[in-house]
Amino acid sequence: MTKSFLTIAFLASLALASPVPEAEPDAQLSLPPLIPTIPGVTEPLTSNAPPLPILQIPTPPLPSPPFIGSDLKPKKIGYFWTGAGDNEHADFLAAYSLDDDTFGTFLWLADVPSSGNSPHHLGVSHDGKTLIGGGLLSLLKTQDTAYYFDVSNPYRPVFKKSNRAILASITDEIPAVGTSPGRLIETDANFNIIHQYPEDAAGTLNILGEQFSPHGLSVDWEKNLILTSDFVVPVTILKPSLGIQHANTLRLWNLASRTIISTITIPDGGGIQDVKFIPGNPESAALATAVHLGQVWIIYPFRYDSSGKQGVAELLYDLGPKARDTIAIYSDITQDGKFIYLTLTAANHIAALDISDLTNVKRLDNPDEIQPTIGPHYIKVTPDQKHIVVTDYFVQTGDIGLINTPADFKALYIDILPNGGLSFNRTIDFESNFAQSRGGAKPHSVVVFDLTDPAKPIYY
Repeated sequence: MTKSFLTIAFLASLALASPVPEAEPDAQLSLPPLIPTIPGVTEPLTSNAPPLPILQIPTPPLPSPPFIGSDLKPKKIGYFWTGAGDNEHADFLAAYSLDDDTFGTFLWLADVPSSGNSPHHLGVSHDGKTLIGGGLLSLLKTQDTAYYFDVSNPYRPVFKKSNRAILASITDEIPAVGTSPGRLIETDANFNIIHQYPEDAAGTLNILGEQFSPHGLSVDWEKNLILTSDFVVPVTILKPSLGIQHANTLRLWNLASRTIISTITIPDGGGIQDVKFIPGNPESAALATAVHLGQVWIIYPFRYDSSGKQGVAELLYDLGPKARDTIAIYSDITQDGKFIYLTLTAANHIAALDISDLTNVKRLDNPDEIQPTIGPHYIKVTPDQKHIVVTDYFVQTGDIGLINTPADFKALYIDILPNGGLSFNRTIDFESNFAQSRGGAKPHSVVVFDLTDPAKPIYY
């Protein structure tokens, strides 16, 4: 069976100094910059042009400086989808060693041929040879919104191609805008967009009838299910705005037909940012985060409510007053289904829950503890299940938007203790690493490769 990508999008050791590597010869932009690179002309235009309401000047990125890569071949690699701090240089994928003895060693980077994308979520293909990163604000410069990287040589990632959907314009969660409704995007094995779901009449009426602004996406391949969670209408975070429009809903999908089964509501959820199936759960239950409420809800996709509708949501755990309206709550679950970790962005906190007994959830962190993190958002349990990686950056729209969360632009490598608790350990400081070359850097998301057994690489 040919594997494809499912993506949700809104309508969502040292070497010699190396020159900036060129992309693959066949690297493609489906939409080149509207203003071509003109030495001596476009550089000052990029720096001096005033911000426009919503749309931005479609300038190409400033020339990228050379960098010093590494000949190390670590067993564990973190790939970070990163925005240039000045929004003028190219956005990029940065690879770092996560091995104990060489942790934080910069390996390589791959530029994309555009800037100002506000790199968002990052995913990996089934065969582990391609990464895909979405751009939250790419459309503001009329650029492609999804960027693909060849990691068949894991130590030398290379930009491969980019594209954008027609019916949606902000690429968000990936396993696989401006306004609502968005779409669930599917590509073929060559990463060409082949579908934008829903495509059937009933599904189209469903997303037109109630806000469909998907942010969370989780797939249960064995049980033939997809869950998407609706967060905010992205255009409402940009000025001029009457206020951010949040959603209270999730959609339950049939995976095989890519059709919506039902809409599930979390009353007054105020943005259901994330949803993930619990590995190994006999009912295929999933956990969803309600940002306004500061709560974790459990979704039972095979249960029926009193009206006979498939899919039931129940409150699982209240994270307390410090989690209310914390802008964003993102999560990851260990593969044994025992622990969930959640980033509370505006609260500068990472929560840990023991969910091994869903009738008796236990909190493992101290909600009053001051943790060494500012603006945590994206979180990933490492393939060996011994650590979590957290990136301290969510969204900063600057003068053109309403969301500008504080951040220290670090990647945190946090140990998981035997009881599931967390021990803060090491960090990678992107702001200082790229301060001179790109005005800093904003790492939003990460994919981790574990090559401990080269014959059986694990990537997540």
